[in-house]
Amino acid sequence: MMARGLFRYGIAATAIAGAGLLAVAAAPSRERDATVQPVVVELFTAQGCSGCPDANRTVETVATEPGVIVLTYGVDYWDYLGWPDTFARPEFAERQRAYRQALRLRNVSTPQVVIDGRRHVSGARSPELKAAVEAEARGRGWPPEIEFRETGDRVGVGSGRAPQGGAEVVAVVYRPGQQTVEVKGGDNRGRAVTHVNVVREVRRLGDWNGRPVLFPLPVEAGAEEGVVILLQAKDDRSILSSAARPEPGRD
Repeated sequence: MMARGLFRYGIAATAIAGAGLLAVAAAPSRERDATVQPVVVELFTAQGCSGCPDANRTVETVATEPGVIVLTYGVDYWDYLGWPDTFARPEFAERQRAYRQALRLRNVSTPQVVIDGRRHVSGARSPELKAAVEAEARGRGWPPEIEFRETGDRVGVGSGRAPQGGAEVVAVVYRPGQQTVEVKGGDNRGRAVTHVNVVREVRRLGDWNGRPVLFPLPVEAGAEEGVVILLQAKDDRSILSSAARPEPGRD
């Protein structure tokens, strides 16, 4: 079970891992306790998109890297090709469209990877993706603390400087590890398409104005599912802080 005050008391190297999801807390200095902010990699993909299986595999290669949180969202706007995506939800495509506006992109494209809400790359370009993740990792600062409570039903967000336009706290519920789907229609007919850390739900918990606040976790998130908390700016959609719920039995 996670010790109360994990970040305050400075656990030296606590790993939060979930079959391809790793969020590492760095060793604190004597002068000031700190956590290394994980890099959040969000893949927007579709089972009916011919270029998406390659992107799924590319993103999976960074999912095992320390300090990286990978989340896969199925989008539904390729369903017209003859295969309804089994993981897609309309709100996932809406999330991608919000990134298009924030990043000032001309169009929504698939596959697409958004890193920390600040930059994007094509999911199929492995060198470009890894370079973007490394660039974000080098820019880590002092993010507001996110702490899952021992009871497992609440999460706290600490104090910090709120961005212009404010910020919101979002809970992303996902299924850790790989899931493979046999596609029986559309451009990928006959292919087995594998996904990693498939998102099941995105739920807005509330606003954050720079002051500490406590939120209930989604009751639908069972022990077999992972939960990632994102503190995200409303205007430019940049991710200010993030944390993954520890696996059962991990300290």
